[in-house]
Amino acid sequence: MTSLKLAAGAPFPAFDVSLLNGGRRTLTKPKQAFEWMLIVIYRGKHCPLCTKYLKELNAVLPELNKIGIDALAISADDSDKAEAQMVDVMPEFDVGYGLTIEHMQMLGLYVSSPRNGMNVGAPFAEPALFVINNAGNLQVADVSSVPFARPDLQSMVKGLAFLRGLTQDFPVSGSYL
Repeated sequence: MTSLKLAAGAPFPAFDVSLLNGGRRTLTKPKQAFEWMLIVIYRGKHCPLCTKYLKELNAVLPELNKIGIDALAISADDSDKAEAQMVDVMPEFDVGYGLTIEHMQMLGLYVSSPRNGMNVGAPFAEPALFVINNAGNLQVADVSSVPFARPDLQSMVKGLAFLRGLTQDFPVSGSYL
């Protein structure tokens, strides 16, 4: 199976995901009060490191929101598994579920088979983090093949605050053709 590598500065795939609190969200559409979008792809309920990371996301969410960035976390879990995991996380951000293999490939994610997770019945995405700017383009990308290699969220907030505080548009890093 192959996945595409998303190009820095290019339009981000704009598909919809179902949300635990009901309704759907388009990945490139932050809530009205925000201009940018941070998307965290997590492995699912079977991953204790994901639960820890989502709790860290919850802790930095006020700082992200203060600089105009909305957050959304998504996994391939069904709604029951996602809901069970979120009891532990108590997220203040939206949580999407039901990420398909096609979606995973569109996002350039590493996909693991059920044998790579405990109590997993279907392929699932390995972690990734994306930041989408106000034009709907990919500003930041971090795609991992393992659950223990993820960006530090405090550092991410500091870097994003710097970018958002600039008086002129900063070129997207990694976009040299």
